[in-house]
Amino acid sequence: MSKIKTVCVYCGSGPGTDPRFVEAAIALGKSLAENGIRLVYGGGSIGLMGAVATSVLDHGGTVTGIIPDFLTTRENALKRVQEMIVTPDMHERKRLMFEHSDAFVALPGGIGTLEELVEQLTWQQLGRHAKPILIANIAGFWEPLLALLTHMRATQFIRPTLAVEILKAERVEDILPRLQAAANVASQEPMAPEIARGL
Repeated sequence: MSKIKTVCVYCGSGPGTDPRFVEAAIALGKSLAENGIRLVYGGGSIGLMGAVATSVLDHGGTVTGIIPDFLTTRENALKRVQEMIVTPDMHERKRLMFEHSDAFVALPGGIGTLEELVEQLTWQQLGRHAKPILIANIAGFWEPLLALLTHMRATQFIRPTLAVEILKAERVEDILPRLQAAANVASQEPMAPEIARGL
């Protein structure tokens, strides 16, 4: 069994139009804290990023924020976190978020959230890691992306030999159990040396 100790959450620096988005971020933060799982996230204090991190902290949990220097003011870096890593650029931020995390969750967000999620899916598809990746499909937010992935499979741009192992949850309470179940399965499978090293 491979115990998940850290979860990277990708999400928007805005709240979105549906109050369920913020409610989900707060509920996920509470769940992480109550299960003793450290949050790794983008370091901001606004939008869904701020909601999930503040909720972890308010419920006694621990948080690592990773933010590029040029965004510390724009996204109002959250000062309360136990660990804040400031990087010189976005590439270093994403690399460190990957290295610090046992699993990944995508809450609703914009282009940045989509880019971070798709990068992890790409690395997984190419056999560079076996960490669980989950889409939190709150209020059906990710349905267009899921439809696109289905279309890519149907048109054979996602080939059967390069499977995309993506988890999905509509409810926050299903997120951690699904991540843990996937991590347990991955820990039972033989792994290439480069995956075992984490890239």
